[in-house]
Amino acid sequence: MRIIGLTGGIASGKTSAAHLFEKLGAAVVDADQLAREVVQPGEEALAQIVASFGDKVLNPDGTLNRATLGEIVFADPSARRILEGITHPAIRKRAEEKLQRLREAGTGTAFYVAPLLFEAGITSRVHEVWVVYLDQETQLARLMARDGLSREAALSRIASQMPMEEKKKLGRIVIDNRGSRDELEAQVLKLWREEIADRTKG
Repeated sequence: MRIIGLTGGIASGKTSAAHLFEKLGAAVVDADQLAREVVQPGEEALAQIVASFGDKVLNPDGTLNRATLGEIVFADPSARRILEGITHPAIRKRAEEKLQRLREAGTGTAFYVAPLLFEAGITSRVHEVWVVYLDQETQLARLMARDGLSREAALSRIASQMPMEEKKKLGRIVIDNRGSRDELEAQVLKLWREEIADRTKG
């Protein structure tokens, strides 16, 4: 099974691109979705997070309060490392299970969508990397609009990841998402035809 790593920066449009590929019939395993699954109540990772950061990171109903945890880890690199040490192995295990199920089902190509593909050193999990790219000003504007963040807060989140310009150099294929949704759709469709559908036929 060919596994394509789909990555980019925060608010670069990875999820939008992944949804478009999914609509065309691609199998998609999304690390962000897995990250939400592994911290559900009853999951081992959530228990470890509470043990490390205290009850203040929980909502009254026992679910994880992402905003509170986000404030802690974005402000403190060592706290972020502790969190990643808990969640990354749990996400990896879940990803491997899902990819194995796709393999067993005879899936030809699967996308593994991960924002921190390079940062977390997990490129070995995929056969090639496609990067959803946009310039920093566009990224900043979209992130502020999407998450209601101040310029300051948005910049600090962008700064916690590898710069987009570097990621762009590391991708075998770069999907330029500086334009409209229609332009993104056109690129995805072209890539689907040239990179996936044609290869399947061949």
